[in-house]
Amino acid sequence: MVEEIKQEEKKDNKVLSMILKILLGLVFLALGIWAIMVWRYDLIVLIKGSVGLLLILAALITFAIAKE
Repeated sequence: MVEEIKQEEKKDNKVLSMILKILLGLVFLALGIWAIMVWRYDLIVLIKGSVGLLLILAALITFAIAKE
């Protein structure tokens, strides 16, 4: 009887933990969407500035693969 109660408590704790994680995930998702909406122009500048560096990195990886 005591073991059954402990198992029920563990199940309840797992469900509560899962619900808390889902709510926290939704809060982070909402904050992320809000941040993108507020700073979208800065984000576009950041992406445009990163394109050159990503192309250089891709070239270096290609050279490393071709060397083998």
